This record gives sequence, C-alpha cells and structure tokens, in this order.
Amino acid sequence: MKQLLSSILFFCVFSLSFSQERLGKPFFTGSGNLTFTVNEHYTLDPDDGESFLVPNAIFLRIGFGYEIKRRVAISVNGGFDYHWNYAVSAFPTYFSLKYNITEDEGDNFFTEISYGKMWRPAKNYPDGNYYRIGLGTQVAGAERWNTIIRLDFHRKGIIGFENNRLDSVSLGIGFSFF
Repeated sequence: MKQLLSSILFFCVFSLSFSQERLGKPFFTGSGNLTFTVNEHYTLDPDDGESFLVPNAIFLRIGFGYEIKRRVAISVNGGFDYHWNYAVSAFPTYFSLKYNITEDEGDNFFTEISYGKMWRPAKNYPDGNYYRIGLGTQVAGAERWNTIIRLDFHRKGIIGFENNRLDSVSLGIGFSFF
C-alpha cells in the first residue's frame, strides 16, 4: 500500500511539473464524524425514552491536498479520534486518495481510501495502522466553500481488542475550501 501511494504521489508531482496548463487546484478540508452503536438498554416500549442508536465515538479531521482535473484528489490529513466507550483516544495521520464518481456543476459523488499511522497519546495500547474507506457527496457552495457529507468505515490496528483492531462506521459532515 505504501508503494502504491508513493507511486501515485510521484506520478502526480511529475505530471504537474511538466504540464503546460493548469491541471487542478489545491484545497483545504476538515470534517467531524460520529459513530453509533445499538443501545443495549433499548426496548420496544415507546414510553421509556431510550433511543435505538447512541453515539460512541467522535472523529475530527483536517487536511490539505491537490485535486487533479476535478476527478482525482490526493491529500495529507491528520485528526483526533476518541472512543468514549473504551476510553481510547488516537491521533491518525494518513494519506487519502479520492475519486469523483460523478460530477455535476460542482456537486460530486465520490469514494475515498486512506492509509496511515495511528499515534496513541497514552501507553495503554501501542501505536498502530489506520485504514479508511468511504463514500460521500460534496455539494458546491457559495464562492470556494463546499459542504461534504460522508459515510466511512475506519479500521484502527490496536493490540488488545478483538482481532487486534477497532472497527467503526461513521457518519460525518465537513467542508472543503478551494
């Protein structure tokens, strides 16, 4: 995976350095995601006030990158993850490759994959790898701001959890600024 990301990055830099016309544009991005789990105290009784899904983690992300010909984007990102059910916090740093499946007047439907390293601030668990794959939509906004809504699958390599990893699915909202 590292060789693939290195090859893609090299190709993009090489292509940009020899092109006569502008192929793309740089961007800045950020997002906030929540993961949900099934409430173990949920009952079918509508009067108990319990919700079926409850949030169990928050992920905050920030990054910058370069979009090529409105179709492919490569970015470097960092963030903070906190799973309060497990008292686990982490700082993932990763590269992302985004592909716009459809594009219509600035609105995009995309898929994105990410790979990187997860840093742990405490000694409870060792550092590990970070993986993400997701789908989302980017809605063109006023001027250069865009709104992003996404659904992502995250995998954190943490020794001590089931199968030595912590998996989660999150729903997020974010922005991009070109």
